[in-house]
Amino acid sequence: MGMSVTISEATDTDAEQILKLQYLCYQSEAELYGDYSIEPLTQTLDSIKAELAEGSVLVARLGEEVVASVRGTVDAAGTARIGKLIVHPRMQRHGLGGRLLDAIERRLGESGTAQRFELFTGHRSESNLQLYRKHGYAPVSTQRVDDRLTVVTLSKDAEAGAYVTSA
Repeated sequence: MGMSVTISEATDTDAEQILKLQYLCYQSEAELYGDYSIEPLTQTLDSIKAELAEGSVLVARLGEEVVASVRGTVDAAGTARIGKLIVHPRMQRHGLGGRLLDAIERRLGESGTAQRFELFTGHRSESNLQLYRKHGYAPVSTQRVDDRLTVVTLSKDAEAGAYVTSA
């Protein structure tokens, strides 16, 4: 009998596993763009611990192993920013990224302050773009960073009342 993947809020004790998973997952992005100095590959453990304290960080676990993670915050203007959606390579293409994306949207939308969701990815990251489009995101802007990279920002409106729990 196989184990099932569970999604929950990350804790401080998950920080090291998240950092290692992030390093593994962003290798393919670094290769795609020819840049191994990207922020996810240079982020420190202390920086991840700070993100755990400041925003919402969810993890997906297979047993005790963190196999996926996503982070998000909501700013004063009501924009929920979602970032660093990562799934272990052996767990990709099974819907886990979509489950995590849905879960972070629910989490960030619970307060009722999120008016829209926003995330970004590189222009060559076709599997990311496909996932985000499938979940209702549409491109809203592009920013050319250098000859190798253009960042695509995508967003979607938060559905009014979709994340409100009944009393």
